[in-house]
Amino acid sequence: MIRLRKILLCDYLYLILLGLTFGYVLISINIEKKSLYQNNEKIFKGYIEKIKIDGNQLTINLKAKEEIIINYYFLTPKEKESFSLKLGDYIKVEGTLQEPSSSRIPNLFDYKKYLMNNNIFYLLKVDKIKLLRKNTNQLLKLKQFLIDVNNTNSLSSAYINALVLGNKKLITQEVTESYQINGVSHLFAISGLHVSFLSLILLFLLKNISEIKRYFIVSVFLLFYAFITDFSASIMRAVIFFIGLKINQIFYFYIKPINILILTLSFLLIINSFYIFDVGFQFSFIICFFLLKFQKQLTNKKGIKLFFWVSIVSFLASLPICYQNFFQINLLAPLLNVVFVPFLSFIIYPLCLLTLFLPFLSIILNILLSILETLSLMFSSLSFNLILSKTNIIIVFVYYFIIYKTIKTLFQRKYLWLIILSFVLIIHHNISYFDSSLKIYFIDVGQGDSILIKLPNQKGNVLIDTGGKLNYQEDWQRKNKSFSLAKNNLIPFFKSLGITKIDSLIITHGDADHIGESIDLVNNFKVENVVFNCGEYNDLEKNLIKVLKKNKINYYSCIKELNIDKYKLQFLNTKEYQNENDNSNVIYFNYNKYKFLFMGDAGLEREKDILEKYNLKDIDFLKVGHHGSNTSSNKLFIDRINPKYSLISVGKNNRYGHPKDEVLNTLKNSKIYRTDLDGSIEIRLNKRGYKIRTCPP
Repeated sequence: MIRLRKILLCDYLYLILLGLTFGYVLISINIEKKSLYQNNEKIFKGYIEKIKIDGNQLTINLKAKEEIIINYYFLTPKEKESFSLKLGDYIKVEGTLQEPSSSRIPNLFDYKKYLMNNNIFYLLKVDKIKLLRKNTNQLLKLKQFLIDVNNTNSLSSAYINALVLGNKKLITQEVTESYQINGVSHLFAISGLHVSFLSLILLFLLKNISEIKRYFIVSVFLLFYAFITDFSASIMRAVIFFIGLKINQIFYFYIKPINILILTLSFLLIINSFYIFDVGFQFSFIICFFLLKFQKQLTNKKGIKLFFWVSIVSFLASLPICYQNFFQINLLAPLLNVVFVPFLSFIIYPLCLLTLFLPFLSIILNILLSILETLSLMFSSLSFNLILSKTNIIIVFVYYFIIYKTIKTLFQRKYLWLIILSFVLIIHHNISYFDSSLKIYFIDVGQGDSILIKLPNQKGNVLIDTGGKLNYQEDWQRKNKSFSLAKNNLIPFFKSLGITKIDSLIITHGDADHIGESIDLVNNFKVENVVFNCGEYNDLEKNLIKVLKKNKINYYSCIKELNIDKYKLQFLNTKEYQNENDNSNVIYFNYNKYKFLFMGDAGLEREKDILEKYNLKDIDFLKVGHHGSNTSSNKLFIDRINPKYSLISVGKNNRYGHPKDEVLNTLKNSKIYRTDLDGSIEIRLNKRGYKIRTCPP
């Protein structure tokens, strides 16, 4: 035992273990994972591991030969009311396996990758569900009981689910976004804070029994709690770390807490190497590491000073994770955490625990939660957000070196490294000024158009159309009324590129698949000017104009050219037509002798008039008109402009059958890119030439 203690006191042992662990992780995550299914099975039998009803959407995690996610939509209220399946039920499902979609827009959340990291390869489109055997597992029955008790529409139920049961979906989207903006959303991920509070309560209640029994009982309870919360990565970190600390204490190993954290990290990554990609796991370990590393300095702080310094350390430690995943940081977050951490930790969370067993306390909890949400919404409107583009992993490590030095010197009341960190953040925020490439993105918005032109050296950003959510490619998003393509996809994508504003939003015409997300965009992102097409405004355009007037945003229509710095976009106006498509803004852009032509939804008559009025030939990049419909792309027009590349913005499996075969045949002499097959398309041009990259599903 003495020799074991000496070995366990060697710091180098843990560094070696850490290196070996990451080596194992690198090998493990690069081994190709394969499904046990062949994609042709139709009948599946298994146990319900998770079940959730959100509005009319039913989601079931089915444990069959491997885990499958079942998505089903109730067709009638009666069907929903009669639904009675529970956790642990053994069911038979008939349906069709479908591969989940990858992220079709660069830098955004990749659902397919997320599922594969959890060993889930297929979604199941259900035709029929049949109960074969009811659940007999008592633990699952208890878990189901806790879920059912809190399955209400009340405010208290939403937060009990979030803070106690680990389900944050019931908190409204607006409030959730305010927590993210304020930089306090980490408080709603069950982790060390919650486990520490639970363990303190249990240890106090069990203070009259022996130390070993007390720690054993608490450890078993915490493992059960991890089971209740679906063994999330962050809570597993907290529970295993707690158990490690208590084993260290009981057997007097005297292992440093930071080394126990390394043991915990290695243990969990060996069990599941894909935890490394879990954002909650990253937050939990990084923040815990820094708090332990500076534990001695923090123990010298008391009261509000302690909260402030813990907030500073946590904020700086989580900074790279925040900008890599959310593309912005709130510089007021350390101060806001001083308000929210004690309020949530010592008032809201304990009261949620009590209300779980004493429902009559929900009246008090609802009042306090209303105050919490009001404060969050108020502070989010006053936030000071710094948009930071996504970077490679090397830059992340550079950040952590600077952050470590910054925290260390701040405790010494020295500020050189804080100045260096501030300087690096300013450069990062303005990194586009150093990018001399022109970038054009044909963003995959399904059956619609949205094209971003990012001019060199931050000279400006032009967005042509916004797409429309009613035509988005994913069924679940079409049926989710709260889903916003602008807020969920476009704006995060802009931020991931370091874009802080759109200088000009060009609406080619007033159809929903081109203008549909414009109001959400201008309400949630800075837009300087809006350009409409020629012709009368339709209802969608009139609604947008009302919002523009309210937000004091300039707007124009039927212009001839748009000048941004030395760059010019020409509008190929001909005459006014009797239909909205032919009135589309058609835009010509010449950059370093590379010619771009964006056709909107212009039809055959407009193409003929353009040929008569303008001398167009040898177009390098053509945005094909009307998503490849046969109402556009006349052979005479295509032969005359002779495009080198043809880009078609079109929805996967769209109901219109776009692009049409005859159009593809007309374009056969050019290289064709399609968003339904290639995802978003990036064209990057500089003095050395151009590169085209895609983001395929």
